[in-house]
Amino acid sequence: MVTIKVKGGTPQGSETLCRTCSYGHIIKGFRATEEEVFCRYFYLEREIHFPVSECTFYEDRRLASKREMEDIAWILRTDMPRRRVGFISPEQLRALEAEAAVLPAANDPAPTKE
Repeated sequence: MVTIKVKGGTPQGSETLCRTCSYGHIIKGFRATEEEVFCRYFYLEREIHFPVSECTFYEDRRLASKREMEDIAWILRTDMPRRRVGFISPEQLRALEAEAAVLPAANDPAPTKE
């Protein structure tokens, strides 16, 4: 038996992308035919009347967004006086930046009393 593959033909699955999309809003009833699918990407929610196979606004909710990845990321910093390189947490970075904002720079003149 020979298997023929057609590229760009009719997709075999009928599962809609909306199930895994961040913008998908799916309401299911008790029966298999009771299901409404909405897209929240637009200003007003739009009802989708067919299974979606491709969408230009698709955003997979199973993957972390850029903002979520930035929140959990570690920052690589160089400690110049000690010549150390390593990772620090965002909390440690905030503490270092707050400490640096409070301390005057070494080349700043001392405040004068008037």
